[in-house]
Order: sequence, then C-alpha cells, then structure tokens
Amino acid sequence: MMAMTLPILITTLLCILSTVSCGRVIVGAKTEITDVTKNKEVQEIGRFAVEEYNYKQGLSNGGEALKFVEVVEAEKQVVSGMKYYLKISAVDHDGVHRMFTSVVVVKPWLQYKKLLHFGPSSSTFQQMQYTTM
Repeated sequence: MMAMTLPILITTLLCILSTVSCGRVIVGAKTEITDVTKNKEVQEIGRFAVEEYNYKQGLSNGGEALKFVEVVEAEKQVVSGMKYYLKISAVDHDGVHRMFTSVVVVKPWLQYKKLLHFGPSSSTFQQMQYTTM
C-alpha cells in the first residue's frame, strides 16, 4: 500500500511545484500594472485620489493643496472589487513636485471608489505601509 501512495504523493507535489514555478498569479496577490502612464483608467484613479485628498483636507473650494501630475507606478489586487496601490506625482501649492502613495478601492458595478490611504511616498514602492484614512 505504501509503495502505491509514495508515487502519487510525489506526482502531486511535482504538479504543485510546477504550477508555482510557472509564474502564475496567486489569487489575491498584488500584480504590477505595466505602462501606467498610458493607462487612462489608472490615471483617472490617481486623479480621484488627489482630488479626494484635497477634499478631505477641506480644500475643495478652489484652494488646492495638490495638483495631480500623473501616476508613475501602480499595482492592483483583487479584493471585493479592485484595490489599487499607486505612486503619484503631484505639485504642491508652492509648485514643488512631490511623490505620494495612495490606496484606492474600486467597485465598478456599484459605481464606488474609496480613498483608503494618501501620504508622502516612502523610499521604496514595494514596502509601502497603508493606513486607513
């Protein structure tokens, strides 16, 4: 009996390892969005993040704290919708270009967007820590 079980176990393990090593995306894992500067959807989400940040700062009456320039890096993650992790270039009220990180959840079937985080960019995009806004 053990002689038959061992080959089945080895075959199962090899199948699992080959699936993982083929570079398949793990469900729920973050994936990089390529060519973000040309991706209109990602740029619109970045613009939303800056506008929402300005609104939450009480600056929606024409006095903008930040002006959106572009999203320069982005990742996405399937959740109950899509969660976008963005690195955004923006100009502050003094005309200084600054980098910010942002997390936005989008549920298109509900016409729903929510800004979860917006703050100064950390040194590396991969190590961003997100807090709820």
